[in-house]
Amino acid sequence: MKAENRAEDLAADQERLLKVDAKLPRIRDVARVAGVSTATVSRALSQPDLVSAETRAAVLAAVAETGYRMNLAARNLRRKQTGSIVVLVPHLSNPFFSLILSGIAKVASEAGLNVLVADTREPDGADRQIAEYLYNNRSDGLIVLDGNLTEAMFSGDDRKGRPPVMFACEWVEDYDQPAVTVDNRHGARLAVEHLIALGHRHIGHVAGPSDNVLTRQRAGGFRDALAEAGLPTVEHWFIQGDFTLRSGVAAAERWLALDDRPTAVFCFSDAMACGFISQLNRRGIRVPDDVSVVGFDDIDIAAHLIPPLTTIRQPRALIGETAAALLLQLMRLPEMREDAAAMKQMGKILPLELVVRDSTAKPRRAP
Repeated sequence: MKAENRAEDLAADQERLLKVDAKLPRIRDVARVAGVSTATVSRALSQPDLVSAETRAAVLAAVAETGYRMNLAARNLRRKQTGSIVVLVPHLSNPFFSLILSGIAKVASEAGLNVLVADTREPDGADRQIAEYLYNNRSDGLIVLDGNLTEAMFSGDDRKGRPPVMFACEWVEDYDQPAVTVDNRHGARLAVEHLIALGHRHIGHVAGPSDNVLTRQRAGGFRDALAEAGLPTVEHWFIQGDFTLRSGVAAAERWLALDDRPTAVFCFSDAMACGFISQLNRRGIRVPDDVSVVGFDDIDIAAHLIPPLTTIRQPRALIGETAAALLLQLMRLPEMREDAAAMKQMGKILPLELVVRDSTAKPRRAP
C-alpha cells in the first residue's frame, strides 16, 4: 500500500511540475531562435562538451533572448534522477579536503548538479549512509574519499541499477572501481630523497593509521628511499599516528623521549607535521636547526607555518575536478560500468611535486 501511495505521489508531482513547465518558454523556442534542433539545444545545455563552441554560444544567446530556464525538477522526475551527487568524506574537519570539494563542486555546478557531502566518521557510521545513497535512489553518483571503507559496503547483486562510484585520493583495495589519485609511494620517496640529499642519515617517520591504504603506500616509499641509499629503517624511529594535528603533537612527545633522536622526520601528512612542529616549538626545539621536518599534501597552512613547511604537493583541486568529470562520464554512459577493462583504465594518477621551504636544512648535530 505504501508503495502504491508513493507511486501516486510521484505521478502527481510529475503532472504538477509539467503543468508549470508548460507556461514557460520551451526548448523548441530556444531551438527556433538558435536555428538548431531541439536535440542540439539539449546537448548544448546538459553535455556542452559534445557540441562546438559556436553552437553552444548560439544556444546560450537564444536562451538569454527567450528567457528559457531548464526545469531541473521536472527533468529529473522524467529521468528518475535526483539531480545530486554525494561525496563521502572522512573527518570533514580535515583541511586537506577543502580544495578537493571545491573542484568537485565546480564541475558538478557546470553540469547542473547539486553536491551533498557526508562524513563517514559520524556516529551513524558509513554502512548506513552508503546503503542509502546506493540503493534508495538518494543520488545519481558517489565520489568516495575514504580508503578505510571495505569492499563489502559496495558489493551487492544489483550493480546495474546502482549509481556509479568514483574514488578519489584514497581507494578501497580489491574493489574494481576507478580512482583518481597520486603516486603516494613516489611522493614519499621524493620527501626522503630530499632529506638524504641534504646530508641526513638518521631519518624517522610519523606514519598514518595502520589500516589505511595510503599509510602502506607512503611507508613503502619511505623504506624504498632509505634502502636505495644504503640506510637502515630504524623501527623505533617509526611512530604510528593518524591524520590529525593531535597525533602530530603526540609524535613530537615520542620523538622527544628518544635517546637517539633522528635528525629528520618525514610526516605522513601536513596536519601531523603542523602538530609535530608546534609541539617541538613549545618544548624549545628548533626546526630545522635541531630537526628537519617534511610533510605531505601542501594544505593551505603549510606555507604559513613557522617555519614554512617543506612538503609534497598534491593537486587537490584537480583531483576533485577530475573525479567529478569521470563520474559524470559514468553517469552518462552506464554501459561503461559493465566493462571491467574500461573501468580499470578510467582511473587517473595525477602528478605531484616536492615543495622545498624552510623546515628542512642540512643536519647540524649528531643524532
